[in-house]
Amino acid sequence: MRIAVVGATGMVGEIMLKVLAERNFPVTELIPVASEKSVGKEIEYKGQKYKVVGLQTAVDLKADIAVFSAGGDTSLEWAPKFAAAGTTVIDNSSAWRMDPTKKLIVPEINAESLTKEDKIIANPNCSTIQMVLTLAPLHRKYNIKRIIVSTYQSITGTGVKAVRQLENEYAGIEGDMAYKYPIHRNAIPQCDSFEANGYTKEEMKLVRETQKILADNTIRVTATAVRVPVVGGHSEAVNVEFTNDFEVNEVREILQNTDGVVVQDDLDAFSYPMPLFAEGKNEVFVGRIRRDESQPNTLNMWIVADNLRKGAATNTIQIAEYLIQAGLV
Repeated sequence: MRIAVVGATGMVGEIMLKVLAERNFPVTELIPVASEKSVGKEIEYKGQKYKVVGLQTAVDLKADIAVFSAGGDTSLEWAPKFAAAGTTVIDNSSAWRMDPTKKLIVPEINAESLTKEDKIIANPNCSTIQMVLTLAPLHRKYNIKRIIVSTYQSITGTGVKAVRQLENEYAGIEGDMAYKYPIHRNAIPQCDSFEANGYTKEEMKLVRETQKILADNTIRVTATAVRVPVVGGHSEAVNVEFTNDFEVNEVREILQNTDGVVVQDDLDAFSYPMPLFAEGKNEVFVGRIRRDESQPNTLNMWIVADNLRKGAATNTIQIAEYLIQAGLV
């Protein structure tokens, strides 16, 4: 497989290269791609050095698969050019997610919907992936009516500038600000820009993408997304109302048998998911599983994942693995 990594010098791009190596992805030729200012730089993959190339050069090289993490504008302009050259694109930005002609894929849930005709495939938002991976098997069993989710999101979701801001604030150094306010010792109730309805784009991604991935527009979702001074991953407090009642132990059993999900829910041992332990791991961790005693058929749980891994790079590479296994590339 000839693989192009678009945005290879960025935070997610670097993790994509790590995940490709860790999973022994069958790379016969690696094409690292970045903006013009990074062309000619060298990146390392499996002990070998590779020169970064520009976007047009990468299109001309006709890779089998291109994994994109270079922002929405780049994806809108360049993904169709790669696709026209015969390359299958898996895109990490928000550019194609809600396009009705594009599939929005979490492999454990809906990879089987992919066909050879799908030349641009959308990777969901980080906060959506960890939530729907946990909820999909419960939806099949109990039918979800409504989700209330509050997120506690890592600054790595914003990027390198935010990580530097936090490090500077720890050290008492003035520097560039990724946020309008200090993030050290703070919680900022704004992830991304605001929409006309008063919700942020991040909050509305949780609404729209959940309905699309679970193929059910009747599921009602409301979200509050908060940026916190954490680097290991995103955490979510999720309240789910079902049509049908459940037994908490059965919920645990279902989740324990769900690919990609790890149940950490032993209160006697103080075992529950935390970004401190999720960092660098590919799984989604769920705990604090308990009945909502304030109304019927409703469940509370706490979901944590490394947003740069399953929330971005790992999910993308898993889609690529599925394409190969299914003979779609």
